[in-house]
Amino acid sequence: MVKILDNFFEKLNTITGKILSIIMILLIMNVFYDVVSRYFFHGGSIALQELEWHIFGVMILFGISYALREEAHVRVDFLYNKFSPKTQAVINILGTILFIIPISIFIVYVSYDFVMDSYVTNEISDDPGGLTHRWIIKSMIPLSFIYLIITSIGYITKNIIIFRENKKVKEDVEV
Repeated sequence: MVKILDNFFEKLNTITGKILSIIMILLIMNVFYDVVSRYFFHGGSIALQELEWHIFGVMILFGISYALREEAHVRVDFLYNKFSPKTQAVINILGTILFIIPISIFIVYVSYDFVMDSYVTNEISDDPGGLTHRWIIKSMIPLSFIYLIITSIGYITKNIIIFRENKKVKEDVEV
């Protein structure tokens, strides 16, 4: 059952990576267009410039979940790498349960009013020609942390498998 769940989360993470890759291409195209129009045609758009920030924000917010699953997140590797895979799995499980999930729940809770205020007031950019519907980008904060909670469950299942397989390997060696 755990392996089936892990396969689901692995596929979900692969899809997330592909979507983030497409978003990165869109960001590059947007920046390229903005730079060319600004420096060669003395034009440019405040809305496109703001869109760059928004796309970058979405990439970072959802990239956190992708980085977690791919083991590309920040940790103290010079200590962590000295531990056995079984100990590393326990550290990953406990770290996820004690830190990532509670902090994510807190951010979802705190950001809800932030997003709702923006939605209710129909917040727009302060800059003339800027983007409207600012609540859409603000809603990415709680959504990305809800997604982080979901992918954290996948990270826990991945480490449960590592813990179990390492235990089986050690039992086979001892026999």
